[in-house]
Amino acid sequence: MSQRSFIVIGAGVIGASVAFRLAQGGAKVTVIEAGEIGSGTSSTSFAWVNAHDKSPRAYHDLNVAGRAAHREIAKELKGDWYHETGCLEWRDAADRDAHVQNVERLQDWGYNACWITRDQAIDYEPVIDRVGIADAQVTFFPDEGWLDTASYVRGLLAAASALGTHVVTNTRVTGIEWDGQQVLGIETDDALSYRADVVVNCMGRWADDSVLPNELQVPMSPSYGLLVYVDAPGIDLNHVLFTPRCHIRPDRSGGLLICKNDAIHMLGPDTVVDTAMPEVISLIEEASRMFPKLASMRASEVKLGIRAIPADGLPAIGPLPSIAGYYVAIMHSGVTLAPAVGTMVAAELLDDTNLDALAPFRPSRLVSMS
Repeated sequence: MSQRSFIVIGAGVIGASVAFRLAQGGAKVTVIEAGEIGSGTSSTSFAWVNAHDKSPRAYHDLNVAGRAAHREIAKELKGDWYHETGCLEWRDAADRDAHVQNVERLQDWGYNACWITRDQAIDYEPVIDRVGIADAQVTFFPDEGWLDTASYVRGLLAAASALGTHVVTNTRVTGIEWDGQQVLGIETDDALSYRADVVVNCMGRWADDSVLPNELQVPMSPSYGLLVYVDAPGIDLNHVLFTPRCHIRPDRSGGLLICKNDAIHMLGPDTVVDTAMPEVISLIEEASRMFPKLASMRASEVKLGIRAIPADGLPAIGPLPSIAGYYVAIMHSGVTLAPAVGTMVAAELLDDTNLDALAPFRPSRLVSMS
């Protein structure tokens, strides 16, 4: 039997995971990345690994599988990119009922979530000002954490390259080669074409880019938010925090990463961000309710986070109806899902099988929305 060949478009957490498992399965793999490795969607993620508030049940279960797979692949490749720190969550009084309902549902589903007191929360994180928690109910999720996405992507692609994978960076896909309903390969901006048995779209927030024919695009509904990095000397945070006004976690730099909980709707894909933006200063002020020292600090870096959300909010994983030689793997929560989805996608492509765990997420459901 001849060696099967694959082109993976996108060298982010999903593309790297798929490429590594395909190469490990004996396939010939070429990864095409428009920028540097891991510089796309994966570089503008809060990178929280969790199955914290994700429904329906099938989506929750897929995220639980992703979280477990992070432990396994870090051990397999001796990676230091996954930080299972645990997460502390509390909400405002107006949102407290929803918080309780979510925790009860998670506990019913066997998820590791427990109520703790404010004093216990301060014991976990002595750097938090207790006034910032006030009288809120606090939940501890010990199995959650965060991912150093840059290290993860580099580690997996290095392992894939050692197995023969060819990684092409700073090269944009400019078109698809196909014959009838059969995808044959891609064209790139360096005037080269690449052919393979299957093209795998791991393009993240660009999955509906106009370089793809309409029939091959994944309908997307991205949302936007700010990622604010602060050096924060003297604030040694150990856990992910889910607070009423923002998310906060340790960063690989040794400082803090602060993220707005919900989309900031005045932001768009072309918004130019900088450290002096009023929204950035306001976000640091919100975080200073937990860490008063932050009030005198300024952002060291700001990024525009664009979440790669398919049109109905759930992952799009699998082939498209009536199209051969083409497979998509596009999703929000890609950081959590990456190692599990990479293994599942490779299994489906190499073994010509259909996994039950991916059945609810087939992109065919989105075709009527395009």
